[in-house]
Amino acid sequence: MEEIDPNKAIEYIQRESKNYADALAQANYLERYLKTKKAELMGEESGSIGAKDAYAYSHKDYIALLDALKTAENTKEHLKYMLDAAKLRIEVWKVLEYNRRVEIKNGM
Repeated sequence: MEEIDPNKAIEYIQRESKNYADALAQANYLERYLKTKKAELMGEESGSIGAKDAYAYSHKDYIALLDALKTAENTKEHLKYMLDAAKLRIEVWKVLEYNRRVEIKNGM
């Protein structure tokens, strides 16, 4: 088992937290912008609400936004789990250090 350096984990969290915040903001923005784009596209189509919906949802611009949202969500989730993993490494280190101190105290 490789030795855990809590300082490296903390540095990783500090470094990547901005990337996570950016990815979260991008995903949230795209999610909201999809509604705006749908409304714009529905305005281009005449006919029933169903026809307008079908036009908007099948439009290449709407599909491109969905693809961008997929990418942003993927990035956000990846960063979230990597940050969680760094936090877990710190927790594991704390337990290992506690156990080491107990062993030293008990003369093991």
